[in-house]
Amino acid sequence: MNTYIKILLGTCCSFSILSCSNNLDETVYSKVTEQTYNYTVDDFTPSIASVYSYLRSQSDHWGYFCAQEVSADAIVMPPNASGWDDGGAYRRMHYQTWNSEQDHVKNIWSWFYQGALLCNKIIEQIETGVIPTPSDTEKTQGLAELRAMRAYYYWQICDNFGDAPLVTTTAMDLPAKNTRREIFDFVENELIEVIPNLSEEVGGNYYGRMTKWAAKALLANLYLNAQVYINEARWNDCITQCDDIINSGKFTLAENYKDLFRALGVESCKEIIFTIPYDENFATGNSIFMFSWHGELKKKYNTIDTPWGCGSAMGVTQFIDTYNEKDSRLADTWLMGQQLAADGTPLYGTYDKMGEPLIYTKDIPSGNYTSELEGYRMNKFEVAENSYSSSNTDIPVFRYAEILLNYVEALNELKGEPEYTEAADNTTYHVLYNPEEIMYYFNMIRYRAGLPGITLADAGDQVKMRQLIIRERMIEFACEGRRYHDLRRWGLAETEENKPVQGMDVTKKTTERDQFYTVVNVVHKYALRSFDRKMYFYPIPRAVLDKNAKLKQNPGWDGFGDW
Repeated sequence: MNTYIKILLGTCCSFSILSCSNNLDETVYSKVTEQTYNYTVDDFTPSIASVYSYLRSQSDHWGYFCAQEVSADAIVMPPNASGWDDGGAYRRMHYQTWNSEQDHVKNIWSWFYQGALLCNKIIEQIETGVIPTPSDTEKTQGLAELRAMRAYYYWQICDNFGDAPLVTTTAMDLPAKNTRREIFDFVENELIEVIPNLSEEVGGNYYGRMTKWAAKALLANLYLNAQVYINEARWNDCITQCDDIINSGKFTLAENYKDLFRALGVESCKEIIFTIPYDENFATGNSIFMFSWHGELKKKYNTIDTPWGCGSAMGVTQFIDTYNEKDSRLADTWLMGQQLAADGTPLYGTYDKMGEPLIYTKDIPSGNYTSELEGYRMNKFEVAENSYSSSNTDIPVFRYAEILLNYVEALNELKGEPEYTEAADNTTYHVLYNPEEIMYYFNMIRYRAGLPGITLADAGDQVKMRQLIIRERMIEFACEGRRYHDLRRWGLAETEENKPVQGMDVTKKTTERDQFYTVVNVVHKYALRSFDRKMYFYPIPRAVLDKNAKLKQNPGWDGFGDW
């Protein structure tokens, strides 16, 4: 692991975090302040690295990961034979009966704002000379990196909460809400301004950092969602950013899907654009497997610590049925069937199925209780041998596959629209609807998964392509914190969350290509979601509203709510 990442993970500059207060539910980690600490040039890099620390909340079962995945239609975490339920918190996320007191919601708000406010603090310290800089060049690049990370945090706030406070200083005044449009404009302008000053390097000391390409990936995502955020389509702008990344020649799809989620060696993967580095020795590790696996799987993967109970994060049956049986991503994402110890001997149940072979079955008959054998278990992120309660496995934020699918989606939405001409940097871009490019880039994702590609006729059918894109994204990014975001972006949450899951007719063979892509209902007894329109935004946490009378609750969440 390179030196920078060690600094990033074991940051020594947390004492500077939020020494001033603006009542956005922040945490102060120490009483040491800039008045009592003598900064040197050696603090420059660790100070910048510290702003990435809040990304590591992604893998926490009380944070962003579960909020995005369990509230959608892929993962469920019901109570089970081990008794682990955490007061029904995960059922509330999946049933979509949460309120402003839900810990997941509070933590998302808190961690994203803490990240943004820390960026403000470090930017101010560098600009005022409190933190000395090694050189003018490093100062310029460092400030660009901080501003890009701040833009990332505000993009997440904009995406999840809509109208929200936009704080860019360390002033102590209680903030009121800014509009979603104002946050959108801020993020866009910040990224456009800083991208020229960000590094173009990939990997090495820039692994896990906000580079030019990571910022462009963020900007592409902002534009992809523009119709939702500001009621203004920006497909051409999304395409321009994706084009830049594609044409850079710095990225390519990993040969094997599973290689993206290895515990070791991912630093050299050319598909990773921006990632969250984890390290159980230097800082927070990735703990997803602890609430996904059965305790007996310790014997299969030779971990030191024992996973919690019989495992809870499992695939919703309808979601699993959207996979083609030949799709390599099925086995790369889920634990299925009989489980064996590392030495090949069978593992057995230890709770309600004590003594029975540990064989994971697909069906989950009820979301109120599951047997220790029911449900495929989430297993996307590799865990190295001798891991404790966390692992070194990184979680990608942006990867090349997403850029390709963003590009395809934006191109598809251009059908029927006039040619776009975008002036930027004294360059004129002509963005045209092109079904051949849609087919080419979409099939790159399909072929890696071992699936047949689409035809030019498929690519030329805008409605069909929308369905294919929806299906491909849900499989490609399963368990990566994307599904709920995508459903809200497409405006499909009310439809998809309140009906049986739809998928392609996976029973058809390659020779029956047209029938394979026919959308069919996948009906099972397990259908628990009840989506209300207010859930396009998370509620502002009650504790935050109690502190700041200037803030108003998001629409539909005004009542305190009972469980």
